[in-house]
Amino acid sequence: MSLPLIGVTTYGRNSADQFHLYANYLEAVRVAGGVPILLTPGETHPEVFLARLDGLILTGGGDVSPDCCNGETHPTIYSNDLERDEFELKLAQLALNSTIPTLGICRGLQVLNLASGGDKLIPHVPEVFTEMKHRVEPPNRQTRAQPTTHWVTVAPQSHLAQIVECDRIPVVSWHHQAIQTVPPDWRLAAQAPDGLIEAIEYLPHPWLLADSLATGATAQTNSPLQAG
Repeated sequence: MSLPLIGVTTYGRNSADQFHLYANYLEAVRVAGGVPILLTPGETHPEVFLARLDGLILTGGGDVSPDCCNGETHPTIYSNDLERDEFELKLAQLALNSTIPTLGICRGLQVLNLASGGDKLIPHVPEVFTEMKHRVEPPNRQTRAQPTTHWVTVAPQSHLAQIVECDRIPVVSWHHQAIQTVPPDWRLAAQAPDGLIEAIEYLPHPWLLADSLATGATAQTNSPLQAG
C-alpha cells in the first residue's frame, strides 16, 4: 500500500546548529494516514522535493521577519530567522502555483499571505484587537507567552466548513502576529468574535487552507488536517 508523503517544514537552526519540530505535527500526519517528511530551511531547490510530495504543511513557530515583507518592527517580535523565512516563502510560492494539498498553520498562514502578495502583517495583535485575548502575554521577555482558547465562526461555503461540519469551533490560540485583510484570490474561512481573520482559503487552488488555530499544539484532538 502506498501512503501519502507529507512534507512538514521544521523550525530554524537552534544554538547547537540543529533543526527541530514539535512531535505533535508528525503525530497528526501519521494519525491522518500519511508519512511525514521533514523539510529543513536552507534547501536551495525546494521544487525538487515538492514534486515528490503528496501534501505540504507550513508549520508554526517564530515571527516572520519584517525584513522579508517591508513590515513594521515591534519590541514583541521574536525568533526571527531569515534562512527559514526565505526558504518557506519560496516553498509557499511554489505551492500556490501547484495543485499539491497545502496546510499553513499559524506562521504558515502569514507566510502564505505574504507569498501571494497580501498586505504586511499586524505585528502585535493586542494593539489592534483589544476585545479578547489571542494568547496569554508574557510578563517579561524572559518568559514565554502561553496559549488560550476561544471560539471561531466558520464560513459556511468554505472547505473548512465541510471538514468540521459545523459553523463554530473551539480553538487553541497562540499568536500575536496576524494578517490584516483577506488577500486577493483568497476567501475567509474562519474569524474570531473580535473580527480577527483566523483562516483563509486560496480560491485558484483545489485544496490550500491557512489557519491560525494552533493545530500543532492540539494535533490529537483539534486538527483540520486529520479530518481533511
